[in-house]
Amino acid sequence: MDARPARQDYIATLDLLRLAAALAVVFFHYFFRGAAAEGFLAEGYPLAAPFALYGYLGVNLFFLISGFVIAWSAENRGWDQFAIARFVRLYPGFLLCMTITFAIVFLAGSPLLPASFSQYAANLSMFAPAFGQPFMDGVYWSIVLELVFYGWVTLALFTGLFQKRKLALIFVWLAISALNEFFIGSGAARLLFITEFGPFFAAGVLLHHIHAHGRSLPALLLLAAAFLISCGTLSVTQHWMLGHYGIAVSSANLVVANVVMHGALIGAVLLRDRVRSSSLTLALGGLTYPLYLLHQNIGYLAINAAAPLVGKWFAAFGCAALMAFVSWALWRYCERPAQRLLRTGLGQALHAVRTRFRRISAGAQPAE
Repeated sequence: MDARPARQDYIATLDLLRLAAALAVVFFHYFFRGAAAEGFLAEGYPLAAPFALYGYLGVNLFFLISGFVIAWSAENRGWDQFAIARFVRLYPGFLLCMTITFAIVFLAGSPLLPASFSQYAANLSMFAPAFGQPFMDGVYWSIVLELVFYGWVTLALFTGLFQKRKLALIFVWLAISALNEFFIGSGAARLLFITEFGPFFAAGVLLHHIHAHGRSLPALLLLAAAFLISCGTLSVTQHWMLGHYGIAVSSANLVVANVVMHGALIGAVLLRDRVRSSSLTLALGGLTYPLYLLHQNIGYLAINAAAPLVGKWFAAFGCAALMAFVSWALWRYCERPAQRLLRTGLGQALHAVRTRFRRISAGAQPAE
């Protein structure tokens, strides 16, 4: 990577990489998971399943990208500005897609996909299991981990450690991740410190640090450590796949996939000047979040309904295309306007609070 500091411009290649990660997850659900243990789909795709089963790694790629983007977002920002920016980015789209999912699943009345108003109310918090209710869609678990990551970054910004001790923080985080995943195995630590996926987030943060501030030996060594630890933590999901689906995912294939994912993010940053920002790249990046949130449960219902009429293959690919179009429309006409309104409102509220605080502080100064 360039040793000189890079301009903090929009990187279109990241949107393309984000779309690839979302599509990988879609294919995993439609062509493997849907007909696997839970039997959400009436028909399976045995020809595609051996390849589609690796699509779950799209979530790992999302976390890699997120580490880069969140470090970028936090650069030269106060903790309150960062927190508002992340809330505005996540919650409007989540609320919209979760509500749509609830309405469709509830009206469909499928015994495999039950939905209730108490479940909907709990999901408004984004932490439904904390209230004894399941997620409205299973993919929401990864959003919770994103929020935990955002919380730690917000705390690091608040204390000033993100600006002054970023690499030291990452060293400690990687040490905790390795200790927990390879020796302790605490579920609480796995959630609180995101130890299973922490090396992916950390690698993204480190890649941004190198991109923005230039190469340094500590950053490169930490990046190598993050990659090696992430290769080891992939075994957690590997064991889960074996226990849940009876599928023994090849360890060698997982390591190769991990190399590809890290290489893809590095390549996206290196090739940032080769792909210009356009309305198309913005749209492709924008639709990925609604697509990720919407596609699974609604997709299962749609494929089951359409397969007897048009065949299972056309039903699955047609559903994926329809979900992508609907996701784009929601991003373009609903999510973006809602984000603008919320950003303006919260920005004005933050300004009012700061102004009030300054007045109180000034009034508390002793008279000369």
